[in-house]
Amino acid sequence: MNQSVYDIVTAIGKGETTARAVVAESLAAIAARDAQVRAFVCVDGEGALAAADEVDRRLAAGERVGPLAGVPVAIKDNICTLNLPTTCASRMLEDYTSPYEAGVVERLRSAGAIVVGKTNLDEFAMGSSNENSALFRTVNAWSPDRVAGGSSGGSAVAVAAGMVPCALGSDTGGSIRLPASFNGVVGLKPTYGRVSRYGLVAFGSSLDQIGPITRDARDAAIVLSVIAGDDARDSTNVRGRPFISGIADGETTPDPFSVGVASECFGEGLAGSVRASVEAGIGRLGELGAETVDIRLPHMEYAIACYYIIATAEASSNLARYDGVHYGHRTSRADDIFELYSHSRVEGFGAEVKRRIMLGTYVLSSGYYDAYYKKALQVRTLIRRDFEKAFEKVDVIASPVAPTTAFRVGEKTDDPLAMYLADVYTTSANLAGLPAISIPCGFDEDGMPIGLQLMGRWFEEDRLLAIAHRFLEGTDYNRLSPLCNPAR
Repeated sequence: MNQSVYDIVTAIGKGETTARAVVAESLAAIAARDAQVRAFVCVDGEGALAAADEVDRRLAAGERVGPLAGVPVAIKDNICTLNLPTTCASRMLEDYTSPYEAGVVERLRSAGAIVVGKTNLDEFAMGSSNENSALFRTVNAWSPDRVAGGSSGGSAVAVAAGMVPCALGSDTGGSIRLPASFNGVVGLKPTYGRVSRYGLVAFGSSLDQIGPITRDARDAAIVLSVIAGDDARDSTNVRGRPFISGIADGETTPDPFSVGVASECFGEGLAGSVRASVEAGIGRLGELGAETVDIRLPHMEYAIACYYIIATAEASSNLARYDGVHYGHRTSRADDIFELYSHSRVEGFGAEVKRRIMLGTYVLSSGYYDAYYKKALQVRTLIRRDFEKAFEKVDVIASPVAPTTAFRVGEKTDDPLAMYLADVYTTSANLAGLPAISIPCGFDEDGMPIGLQLMGRWFEEDRLLAIAHRFLEGTDYNRLSPLCNPAR
């Protein structure tokens, strides 16, 4: 399907189409294309059509409908849903169905959105390529021999391949922005605390944030205006900061703004094609009236190491609950409680999850806590202070999303460090809790999409989205993948 969220809402509101017709088109696109990319873990065609019929009934009766009435949405499979599995792409939870629904899913349904299915991810959201899923591998929407990016690869591919106009992902260290960049779509990580994490299966509790993946920035603003807001069930949710978007209502021109550029974001390992497109993107921002300012982020070089200490420590703690007793996979070969715990976890978790649990347990252990975890927390404070100082001078900071475009399937699976370095430009925003967005800014020599990252001040998503929207106007960077038009 080629329509944006905005187009669908407008057409349904004017009576030019129906929710059932839109959802049927989405389901047909999934049936035609998903076998080539494997973005979906499950599809709820019957439930989606029933929900669409209810939207149409309410419209016909003159009843109020929400701002996303009739819009098909895909949900990353680490976000809890009623009546659909929540597997986290793990053997540990392959038979699990949540008894409650995530706050963001409740908000989407209340707004009239139609959940059509759940999307694949790296197991427990731990990965940068979608190759760590225990279920199957999702591949890039532009080239099946390239990775989808992770961990929200299924959501990004579902949007890029025109199967849904929007999807939800989660971002702990770049898991929305990286696959958005690799697949040529828009991915927004909101400010930490902006969107409720209630019902998001925890990976790194001080880092995780749910956000939208869409075709364009206006759609991201529309979806964020629905999912953001107060939720007393999430202790990290910031109250009293509603998101009200100008561009969702048609405003397109941001106020004059300045863009910070840090040399630390253009160092060793950055592919020439990515550098050229990102620099051209910064030049386009200048054409839109932005003032470009050189800034320093001196502690950014430590961000990736800092992140992989804090994130693994929090993962070790959060995943301790999967013990074969409360819920999740339970081994059939145990003679005592120790074997029950150990065998259940060995059988249920994949290699990357085990690696991160062991790393996290190590950095939290007696004798190493101060040397690693405490030191990482101190560095995290320095990284946040770097951003605070930079934002005294500029409104947004521009950088690459990733050092390269989507790499080839299998290229980095045997080298965890190389895989981790795919997140080198994204983790700092999570450590500082900043809002950050990936927007398409070009293509490499093989025709693979390239993303430009914009980071903004805390809770200034509206300005970030307005700039992104203006940037994309008049370009064809955010076009759908060739899957949507095989003849091209």
